[in-house]
Amino acid sequence: MLTQRSRYALRAMLVLASEKAGGPPVPMSRIATEAEIPRKFLEIILGELRNAGFVLSTRGKAGGFHLARPAHLISFGDIIRTIEGPLALVPCVSRTAYKRCKDCRSEANCAIRRAMMIVRDDTARILDGTSLAGATAQDLAAA
Repeated sequence: MLTQRSRYALRAMLVLASEKAGGPPVPMSRIATEAEIPRKFLEIILGELRNAGFVLSTRGKAGGFHLARPAHLISFGDIIRTIEGPLALVPCVSRTAYKRCKDCRSEANCAIRRAMMIVRDDTARILDGTSLAGATAQDLAAA
């Protein structure tokens, strides 16, 4: 299940993606209001996204945030992995944090592992194929 932190991160990034490229930084207060995120949580999330290289921040009176790269180059998968870690539901199928399950007799014969690999691959394909630009374009088309 997607955590509230990931939903907040996605909503904040969608606010930034809807801004004109090259425009002024978006103040944190505006992101918090538009994305309906408590400011305290937003500070932490934007810090993580900045450290991961997805947003840039500008200090000062006219400061705020903007995307560090074009919205079409940032996927939902990128954001969720930054906030949550691996997309895999069980550690034995994780590509980045593999760990053998303690109660597993044989990974090669494990039906659960085989099913979870399919889930991981399909989830990654969908989330990595959904960019911020694509999601904001769909929102505009629906409006």
